[in-house]
Order: sequence, then structure tokens, then C-alpha cells
Amino acid sequence: MKLTNYWLLLVWLAAGGAMLALLCPKKAVDLPDRPKRRWGRLPTALLAAPYVVWAGSRAYFGDTENYRQAFLEAPAALDQIPAYLAGHTKDQGFSVLMILLKAVIGSRDELFFLLVAAFQMYCVMRFFRRCSEDLWLCLFMFVASTDYMSWMFNGMRQFIAVCITLGAFSYMLEKRYVPVIGLILLAATIHGSALLMLPLVFVIQGRAWNRRTLLLIAAVCTAILFMGQFTDVLDNLLAETQYSDIVTNEIWQHDDGTNLLRVLFYSIPALLALWGHRYVEQADSPLVNACVNCSICTAMIYLLSAFSSGIYVGRLPIYTTLQGYAVVPWLLKNMFTKESEAMVRVGLIGGFLMFFYYQMHVTWGIL
Repeated sequence: MKLTNYWLLLVWLAAGGAMLALLCPKKAVDLPDRPKRRWGRLPTALLAAPYVVWAGSRAYFGDTENYRQAFLEAPAALDQIPAYLAGHTKDQGFSVLMILLKAVIGSRDELFFLLVAAFQMYCVMRFFRRCSEDLWLCLFMFVASTDYMSWMFNGMRQFIAVCITLGAFSYMLEKRYVPVIGLILLAATIHGSALLMLPLVFVIQGRAWNRRTLLLIAAVCTAILFMGQFTDVLDNLLAETQYSDIVTNEIWQHDDGTNLLRVLFYSIPALLALWGHRYVEQADSPLVNACVNCSICTAMIYLLSAFSSGIYVGRLPIYTTLQGYAVVPWLLKNMFTKESEAMVRVGLIGGFLMFFYYQMHVTWGIL
């Protein structure tokens, strides 16, 4: 079932979400530092199912055809993995994944996309269900921000890595660093950008707006002020890696950076958390603190991308964006009265709808 009318992305959220919320009320759970009520597994799966199908059956969007060609050209025999990897040295974990799947499903490329989309959406919904006060609102932000289209229709390989790092989030809260590092290193074999999470894990830990996050803010501001020196340092750091030519290639040189409107839009969770800092501080919840610090990382990396490269640096904040979405419902619930919360929620939804239309119609021209 190919998606031909992109309004359906939002129509299903409104109609399907309302129907499932009425038919399948939230269930009470008793877990420390977690939402007290959550969606059941069945309604969560039903809400997510169309997005899996639409992503799996997509065609001619972004990098889809490049992924399709790579899958079709990959060998289907496991004993050919060493020879294939010898000629494909970048992000070899993804190459192995393609060969493993092809050995099982053959050359059915749509099934390949469907399986990848199912894994990605499972990870996203599992994270929102476990960590957020309002799964529906989180999914709405993921879809209306066009992150769903950008990553599940386009940046598929990097989003697989993002989803693997999401699995490390609970371990990070428990300070179990061995599985955290293991999952990040596994994700890095799919897409090398996942290594960014290694230092960010220690920035995210602790109270919201801690010294490490303030140091990150100071570092980003310094990099912006001394952008020439920053790019020289970045070039030296990447010199012996697969990304050695990023700073000097033509794409970076002609990249105007991320639009400041987009930077502001993705900074909404961090700005909301700054406004409600005293509520976050009073709660002192490890989950809320970590998600707020993730939202700060998102805002800062996007800000840096506005003055450097939207194509390269602007792809990195996705590693902490979903955690920022997860904390927004908590902030709304705890910062405002019921009447004020309803008004702010309507305003938030309206803002995301306007951004959806702008991105889909003005920027991409597909709506």
C-alpha cells in the first residue's frame, strides 16, 4: 500500500489514535521513574502499523533507490561476506545486515524495506511507550516534524543506528555502561555517526542543565565564533577515518547550513525545559533529567549546523531528538494548570502542523 496522499500521515494519527484511545484505555503500571499509565502493546502496534507499511512500500523518495540498488547488488550467500566487505569498507555492519536478510528473503526489495521499517518503528514506539507520559503526542511530533519521512523514507541506514542507540537509553539511566558502549559500537558499524553518542552519554547524565551541558553550550558558541579554527580541528580529527574528506569536499564548501527557523523549531523542547527549569529541578527524575539534557544537545548541535553544514552536522541531532519529544508531555503536565496545558498543547500541535505544511509543501514540494 503505497502512500500517495501525504495528508494520511496526520489523518491516521487523528482518526486511528482517537479510535484506539477510546477502545483500548491506557494501562496502569508500577515502575519507578516511569509514566504511571501507558498504552497497551496491541493499540501501540495498531497505531504504528500504517507507518511501517508506508515506509516499506515507498518508492523514489530521497535515498530509497540507492538503498534498493545496494540491496539488489549484494550477494545472497553468507560465504561471500568477506569478499563483499573487502570492496565495501564503509559502515560494514549495514552490508552484513543486507546480506543476512537477502539470504533469508531473496531479492524482494520491498520486503527488505518493510523489515527495516518494522524494526525502526518498533524501537521508536517502544521508547515512547516506556519513557513518555503521552505516546500519541510523541508520535505526532515525530510524524509532523517530518522526521518520520526524513529518516524512515530517506536516511534509513543512519536511523537504524539511531534506533539501536535508543535501546541503550535505559541502560544509561541505570549506569550500566558496558551494554551502553556495546550498543553504541554496534550502531557505529551501521553508521559511523553513532560514535557521537559516546561523549554525549556523559553529557546527558546527571541533573538537567548540569555543568556538562553548560560546557557543551559554551563549546558550541566558541566553535561558532571561531568557525575557521573549528573546521580545521574537525578536519584533523577526521583525517584517519572514513569521513576524512567531509570538511574539504564540495558539498561542505557550498552548504549554507541549517535554516535558523528549523533550529528554532527543534529547540522547542529545550526552550520549554528552560522555562520550566524549577519544575524539572523539583522532580529530580533521572528519566526527565536525561531527556531534558538530550533536548539541549539537540538544540546545540542544530545551532552549530546552522553555521557549518546542514547536510553533515545537521544529520547528527537525530540521536537525541526523540528523547526531547518524550519529555514534552511531562513538561506540559507539570508546568501548567489543566486549562493552560490544554491551550499550550493546542498551540504546540498547531505549530507542528504549520511546520509539516512548510516542509512538505514549500521545501519538498510533495504536498
